[in-house]
Amino acid sequence: MASKTKRQASVKSIKRKARKSQKIVMGRAREFSYKGYSLEQLESMEFPDLIKILPSRARRSLTREMNHEQQHLHEKLLGEKDEIKTHVRDIIVIPGYVGKIVQLYNGNTYVKFEIKPEMIGHYLGEFALTRKEVKHSGPGVGATRSSKFMPLK
Repeated sequence: MASKTKRQASVKSIKRKARKSQKIVMGRAREFSYKGYSLEQLESMEFPDLIKILPSRARRSLTREMNHEQQHLHEKLLGEKDEIKTHVRDIIVIPGYVGKIVQLYNGNTYVKFEIKPEMIGHYLGEFALTRKEVKHSGPGVGATRSSKFMPLK
């Protein structure tokens, strides 16, 4: 018997290659939509219609009048300026703010980020975290003998 020089591909590997080639052709670019509406449709919507499709907490917040600080930031965000520095964390992101760069105070420093379409309906404060991730190191001074034991990995 002659040995096979080329290995025959399994059905599974053939399907996998087909899926990969489709991904390359299709790419990763997807059109943004928020509850079935494109960004252009959201921007052209009247404010009362926009409020109806937002989540309940955002709807309740926007139906009440904005306070002075929120109103001032709202006018800045809708204006021509690209980069805005602020302390106001409790304002809801609406489609008119998309593309603006905001520096938001987190209690220590200003966190810089760009408002993206996926942020619509969320508070600005959600994107500038106020607490650091806890990173533990070795045991400190005064630790007991048993707590100083660090297993080797």
